[in-house]
Amino acid sequence: MRLCRFSIGDVVSWGMVEGDLVYALETSPFVSGAHAIKKTGVYRLCDVKLLAPCVPSKIVAIGLNYRAHAAEFNKPLPEEPMLFMKPSTAVIGPGEEIIYPAHMSRRVDYEGELAIVIGSRAKDVPVEEAVGHILGYSCFNDVTARDLQGKDVQYTRAKGFDTFAPIGPWIETEFNPLDVRIQTRLNCELKQDTSTADMIFNVFQLVSFVSRVMTLLPGDCIATGTPSGVGKLKPGDEVEVSIAGIGALVNRVAALRQS
Repeated sequence: MRLCRFSIGDVVSWGMVEGDLVYALETSPFVSGAHAIKKTGVYRLCDVKLLAPCVPSKIVAIGLNYRAHAAEFNKPLPEEPMLFMKPSTAVIGPGEEIIYPAHMSRRVDYEGELAIVIGSRAKDVPVEEAVGHILGYSCFNDVTARDLQGKDVQYTRAKGFDTFAPIGPWIETEFNPLDVRIQTRLNCELKQDTSTADMIFNVFQLVSFVSRVMTLLPGDCIATGTPSGVGKLKPGDEVEVSIAGIGALVNRVAALRQS
């Protein structure tokens, strides 16, 4: 099942995507549960604007969670998941612009990732019960000001600019995340191409670990780390993160508009 948020004019709705149609839902899947949703209308997918498929209270991101990416940066494999946060104000949806903050950064990178979307409140969850707290999965781009990441002690500034958390195009609920292909293309050129089997900590381990640090709420996201092959973005670029079984998240990069 593919769950989405979409707008027609000023009206925002939750929806379910089936082929080239979007069915409006009576309530949020976080309220009703993915298996108890009721359809209230139908639209052509081409007639609606897809939005970020969830409204997270927080985004918990994982650093160095692919073996090849750790090797790419000459880093030892972590003994535990490395956590950092991205603010909810960084979230944008498919087709929205990533704004290049040239007033503060000279090196902004893409990082294609698999996102976990939490479906129910999770606190101190055992690994074997983690699946029950996951609504589904989406594509994610952990946009990073790489020069600031190297300069600062913590990642907040480098990861936290507005528009630095594209997610979408929807949430796939019927999905096995343990060995799927994740790819990133920059201006149609393949840059990242790896299986999630290269993760150091799998999605269920991550949900359990994070839930022992902080309570995860419905709609929260865990960005599970990026494979090797990260690289530079510039205004005018188009970046696509695609995951087999989910779909593709496409965003363009735009220059910061001066007010």
